[in-house]
Amino acid sequence: MSFIDYYKVLEVTKTATEAEIKKSYRKLARKLHPDLNPNDDNAKAKFQELNEANEVLSDPEKRKKYDQYGKDWKHADEFEKHKQYQQSNNQGNSGNFNDQDFSSYFESMFGNSSGGRQRSSSFKGQDYASEIRLNLLDILIEQKQTLTVNGRKIRITIPAGVENGQTIKIKGQGGEGVNNGPKGDLYISFVIENNTPFKREGNNLYNTVTIDLYKAVLGGEITVDTLSSKVKLTIPPGTQNGVKVKLKGKGMPVYKESDKFGDMIITYSIQIPTNLTEKQKELFTELSKS
Repeated sequence: MSFIDYYKVLEVTKTATEAEIKKSYRKLARKLHPDLNPNDDNAKAKFQELNEANEVLSDPEKRKKYDQYGKDWKHADEFEKHKQYQQSNNQGNSGNFNDQDFSSYFESMFGNSSGGRQRSSSFKGQDYASEIRLNLLDILIEQKQTLTVNGRKIRITIPAGVENGQTIKIKGQGGEGVNNGPKGDLYISFVIENNTPFKREGNNLYNTVTIDLYKAVLGGEITVDTLSSKVKLTIPPGTQNGVKVKLKGKGMPVYKESDKFGDMIITYSIQIPTNLTEKQKELFTELSKS
């Protein structure tokens, strides 16, 4: 297995933060996706390599192993166990495990180019990563989508109410295992674009509704939009600027709980009239004197 510089693949430095890695991956995933490069015969391989690099560097534990062991990072745990075993059997020596020992250990365990002995150890297959972009209105109900991952079509169910930035794992939909080892998993990240006038915070939605001064003072009725319908609200006389009203159950569906919904919070903003006529000014003046 040749060495792949995952940092170079993701176009980041070795000191890159998790946020920088995530940002670079998203940018490159959009650029290198096979569907957007139909004339590039190597598009699938490039995209797979990008996903592999992100799967390793976005996981602090895997990244630590990769930084220490390079292409053999997947076998770091076996190496550490062997190292501890050797140290426990060399109490009279220094117990140091050098690069030559490291190389010899992997050759004896996984084979070498000269046809050395090989143990039939099994390992889990490579995990894959993919991204799905949806609008806020798309996740009001459960839906099904078919993804193409490394040439395979995978049909998945997307629960209603999935969060922006949320990642879900689909077990056994990654790469093939080594020596009958288990398949890897598929990690799907969601990018939810808010195409509504509402602000989302968890399962709740927020909106500001403007009412005129006369309704605020005298009371009345208004109609407001929700995600799925219109709701009529009664404005009590003397309503103050900034008053909040809760519309129970008019928010986002709760993830994996189809019968539960968040709330919608409406904030009233009172609009002060401008360009008053002389008569209106007189009426306001009389009102202020009373």
